[in-house]
Amino acid sequence: MTQPLTGRRVLIVEDESLVAMLLETILEDMGCTPVGPAANIDEGAAMARDETDLDAALLDVNVAGRQVFPVAEALRARGVPFVFSTGYGEGGLPDEWRGNPTIQKPFTENAVRDALMKAMGVAQA
Repeated sequence: MTQPLTGRRVLIVEDESLVAMLLETILEDMGCTPVGPAANIDEGAAMARDETDLDAALLDVNVAGRQVFPVAEALRARGVPFVFSTGYGEGGLPDEWRGNPTIQKPFTENAVRDALMKAMGVAQA
């Protein structure tokens, strides 16, 4: 079921270490290669600009008290799809960022997979 994601490199920007480890495990279980995690906005933005061969990203909206939108901008400029994760769901996003795939915390492996596949335009096998 997750075969279309096998080998995909996915950047994680998440400041909560337990959540970041959970996302790494979920991605590995889906056959993805986790990149990062970046635990702050500056590190995430640098990875978004400089990391080669990114297929997608999972972005916590609030990273150490700062909003992740500079990282999202860097990814959008490169054409790298991303998924927001937030405790508030899509309704907690500023208007200009609504409509992007968003998962609400706490999330499930299925929610992460479905949102990544939607963001990347990959059909379920």
